[in-house]
Amino acid sequence: MRKLSLLTISLVVALMQIGCHPIEEFEQNNQGNFDALWTAIDEHYCFFEDKDIDWDEIYDKYSPMINESLSRTQLFGVCESMLNELQDGHTNLSSGFETSYYKKWWSDYPQNFNRRLIEENYLKFEYKQLGSVIYGILPENIGYILIPTFSGGLSNSNIDWILSDLLTTNGLIIDIRDNGGGMMSYAETWVRHFITKPLHAGYIVHKNGPGHYDFDAPHPIEFNTPEPDHIVWIKPVVLLTNRSTFSAANYFVMCMKELPQVVHTGATTGGGAGMPYSQELPNGWSIRMSAVKVLNSKGENTEAGISPDSNCEIDMNPQAEAAGRDSMLEFAITLLQ
Repeated sequence: MRKLSLLTISLVVALMQIGCHPIEEFEQNNQGNFDALWTAIDEHYCFFEDKDIDWDEIYDKYSPMINESLSRTQLFGVCESMLNELQDGHTNLSSGFETSYYKKWWSDYPQNFNRRLIEENYLKFEYKQLGSVIYGILPENIGYILIPTFSGGLSNSNIDWILSDLLTTNGLIIDIRDNGGGMMSYAETWVRHFITKPLHAGYIVHKNGPGHYDFDAPHPIEFNTPEPDHIVWIKPVVLLTNRSTFSAANYFVMCMKELPQVVHTGATTGGGAGMPYSQELPNGWSIRMSAVKVLNSKGENTEAGISPDSNCEIDMNPQAEAAGRDSMLEFAITLLQ
């Protein structure tokens, strides 16, 4: 098993690469801070080619809006608008008074999730909880696990305990709707409990210079099976997602779709396949951006989201939801039956 998570390795490599080219100095004024922000993105952002973005053209669009009479909130507004051109949920500008956040990666889509409805009408409030994870057995003798976040993780023994409680069921639904991500290493711990042989899940690609096309060769993402004393689930699994399945949760979907017993249903995920890197501007504001690519096993970028399997895409039916039913969950149950 790897001794360092992919996230740890990526951050170390990113820090090493900062010193590979001269760091420019910028004035502590509006133009200097704007130029520092634009340059940080220019040198470190990893999806220019994938999204067909002309960053020089973006500079020409927003730079004329900068002058020294702008207040700090006005400067922040111009910078936020420029960053929104990237359409990237991992790209945020943080100050002492506001943090920018690109919302349209999820706000233009139906929410497709109602946790209270599931707890009340399907689990009858008789679920168990370990950490942030809730789980139980549905009336159809199907196991149900809701993983709401990967910001906090469970150990292999914790996951063993959950899966052992569900071993008598005919199959398993793993619901990661509204899971906004967290640590990739926590997602990886879950993945290992579903593989029976070493798994090649994709690639990680680091920038190795300031140019838009400066990347290392793709490094394979590979998983070993868990130790023999841990549970490996081999029965059918249905993975349930919505547009708010993002970042480390998107990565979890990417890995799980490589497994033969897994079917992916629900709505296309929110993506977020860039691992973030942060840098400080002269005025103390911090810019966070996607700086490392994560690709699937075919070498494809999943930044824009991962679609469900063929004939498995479904949204929540508003009328059914009003009547206390989750049409997406019921579709997943039907797949297992």
